[in-house]
Amino acid sequence: MAEPGFTGAGLDRADHLRLDEQELAVLRLHAEARLLSLAELDPVLDDSGALAWSALAGEDEGTIFLGLEDGAPRFAPLIRTTALGQRAWGVFRLLASMSPKDAAIWAAARSLNEWHNRHVYCGVCGTETRSFRAGWGRLCPKCGMEHFPRVDPVVIMLAEHGDRVLVARGPGYPPRRYSALSGFVEPAESIEEAVARELMEEAGIAVSDVRYVASQPWPFPGSLMIACLARAGSDTLTLDTNELEDAIWVDRAGVEAALAAEPDAPFQAPPPFAIANTLLTRWIEADIEGGRR
Repeated sequence: MAEPGFTGAGLDRADHLRLDEQELAVLRLHAEARLLSLAELDPVLDDSGALAWSALAGEDEGTIFLGLEDGAPRFAPLIRTTALGQRAWGVFRLLASMSPKDAAIWAAARSLNEWHNRHVYCGVCGTETRSFRAGWGRLCPKCGMEHFPRVDPVVIMLAEHGDRVLVARGPGYPPRRYSALSGFVEPAESIEEAVARELMEEAGIAVSDVRYVASQPWPFPGSLMIACLARAGSDTLTLDTNELEDAIWVDRAGVEAALAAEPDAPFQAPPPFAIANTLLTRWIEADIEGGRR
């Protein structure tokens, strides 16, 4: 079964240690404590193509405790940067060569760093906050409000009509790249309602029978991608051209060709670490339908 990218870090996040300053001090001095190397927020790889780490040397300022790897402490630097936002295309080239475990560890470090940089000031009183809970929160020294990292839920879905699924491309996509449609879940809205609304808004199709498939953290900057399938009542499209440049219905042979990167495929598939790739792969494997093929 195709597993979503940015999952499988294998770290014990050890939440019970995040407020234990005495134990954290011991962990920082651990002989096998390591600090993740980052270039701004991007991953740094060593000569073998794995994440680069350095000795921690006991620093207790400006770090995030990522967790324990077979008992060995792993930390990431807390970086102050103004270079925020999605800078994904360049990073994607590195991610294509990284192991799933390394990608998942880096994703946590990146998402947390971006969250810290976006929440420097208290949302209640406006006072500058400070990192606490070993980098998993920010505390306002004036009003005492505790702020914690949040993830934004995003639905990403394939509409299915007969033996075809709908893929689309947005402005700025790489040439021939098509993917599943997606959109943020809005307040007071269920996953199923968000899937139906986004498909109607962007492609003009009504759907039913929304089924959950899988989920994935997406660290650009901090989303939870919720992959679904939905059944379309019609294949007639009315595109929102502000959101989509094009959309096409593709049969199983076309999806298989795209996933295999065949030169005559009808489109270029999303990269393997994107859950849209997982969604297309599972549709082909028929795991969603309980073994159709």
